Amino acid sequence: MVVAGESPIGVFDSGLGGLTVMRSLIDLMPNESLVYIGDTARYPYGNKPAAQVRDYAVELATSLVHDHGAKLIVVACNTAAAVALDVLASTLPVPVIGVVEPGARALVRVTHNGKVGVIGTVGTIASGAYDKAVERTAAEVVLSSAACPGFVEFVERDQTEGDEVMLLATQLLAPLKAAGVDSLLLGCTHYPYLAPVIQAVMGEGVVLVSSANETAFAVRDLLESQAIEAPTKAVGERHFYSSGDVDAFATLGRRLLGPELGSVSRWKKGTSS
Repeated sequence: MVVAGESPIGVFDSGLGGLTVMRSLIDLMPNESLVYIGDTARYPYGNKPAAQVRDYAVELATSLVHDHGAKLIVVACNTAAAVALDVLASTLPVPVIGVVEPGARALVRVTHNGKVGVIGTVGTIASGAYDKAVERTAAEVVLSSAACPGFVEFVERDQTEGDEVMLLATQLLAPLKAAGVDSLLLGCTHYPYLAPVIQAVMGEGVVLVSSANETAFAVRDLLESQAIEAPTKAVGERHFYSSGDVDAFATLGRRLLGPELGSVSRWKKGTSS
């Protein structure tokens, strides 16, 4: 029987964006095994009804636990974390961590003028999850939010620069520039891949915050507190699944993540192959 410490951490996202979280997990805890599911057949999540995203999240997380023996679930998708974290935490037999709370804590730490911003998918922003998360920090800040439809699709097409992306970013980020924010949370795990464009639009004086590193620290702390971390000398294994085109996922995923992304298998509901 596999002991909890040797079991993998399960991670899921609507597509490739969660690889930013995978990168941080690998760098911080190279001895931990990881299983990643990218639901590329049904992305993007941001424009879908909350109930539908919630169903997807339950489906993916359940598969990671029952098909792959995950000891902890990381919801590496802001939209899914915003609408499904509570139901996952209450129904799964393992701990669940999302990217919203860690990101909010990081955001309020770096501001100097108390004016902070968050960008995300339509679903994430509409959920109000970041408003609540920032409020729970008790920090004296003013939060401005903006939905950025189209950003996820650009990343999934490997189009992270160019006039088209810059034009859309200029239009969508205008309200945040007008609000004078000095720190901006990239409230979607796809958005760090657009960081150069976002930085160019917002200006060098604005600090861009990604929740990936903060989420990895939260995972490490939880594993240690529950004594389910992998042995120090363990060699972490990584397995990747996609519900869509596995070849396309592998090709772009390797460019985004690096050599740790080896072969990619097809994910289907209720099966690990």
